[in-house]
Amino acid sequence: MAKILGGIATSHVPAIGRAIAGNLQNDPYWKPFFDGFPPVHDWLRKVRPDVAVVIYNDHGLNFFLDKMPTFAVGAAASYQNADEGWGIPTLPPYKGDPEMSWHIINELVEREFDLTTCQEMLVDHAFSLPLKLLWPDGARCPVRTVPVCINTVQYPLPSARRCYKMGKALGEAIASWDDDLRVVIIGSGGLSHQLDGKRAGFMNKDFDLAFMESLIADPEWVTQYSNEDIVEKAGTQGVELLMWLATRAALPGPVRKVHANYHIPISNTAAGLIVMEVAD
Repeated sequence: MAKILGGIATSHVPAIGRAIAGNLQNDPYWKPFFDGFPPVHDWLRKVRPDVAVVIYNDHGLNFFLDKMPTFAVGAAASYQNADEGWGIPTLPPYKGDPEMSWHIINELVEREFDLTTCQEMLVDHAFSLPLKLLWPDGARCPVRTVPVCINTVQYPLPSARRCYKMGKALGEAIASWDDDLRVVIIGSGGLSHQLDGKRAGFMNKDFDLAFMESLIADPEWVTQYSNEDIVEKAGTQGVELLMWLATRAALPGPVRKVHANYHIPISNTAAGLIVMEVAD
């Protein structure tokens, strides 16, 4: 059976890609952010995952406002990154795992989640940047991937409780896969930020840190809040924490915090990072 090793959640600000392309990792502005990742690289070298299931939100590249699925899962042999207008260099295609994807899709449908199944799928910075941050060496990502997309763009959005249930079902689906694979779950987004409106630039460090701690000690904590509550506490785009929540829910049983980092600001965003290892 497949083994879920743990979960990693990280921010995916587009400017990170430009910093990587410009080799700005040691620039004073960027260094506190990039300094958070070496312990993650060490952990990944230790656990050696075969597959990364990436939970993220699309920003209008693959889906647009006229067709916005609540949950979508990729089932392609490869996934092409494309420039969304930020000037980020296009990266080589990411290798998929169609057999695992179809298993996950079938299991989630059996558990009454209505999915959009994507046999062709473009992926944007929310998918590509975490993978580049986690495996910075070499041109190509060394693990196979399964994209899982959650709508945080256009209402109606799935609630935190629904995303928690989906993450839990996702973890159960992965664990039931009859192959000896080592799997890491990656959550991409957030934390608190608002890019427009009267509260543009809003961040909430206290809420972010409380949420990060809850993922270890009380993973359902944030499900007490509606999405409107989350927007109030974390900003309009802070609702991306739903990907972190689904990632934690996919991890079986208790977890231990391997590493965490938090830095304000990166391009008007509170940048967070956490590694959660499934307890033996």
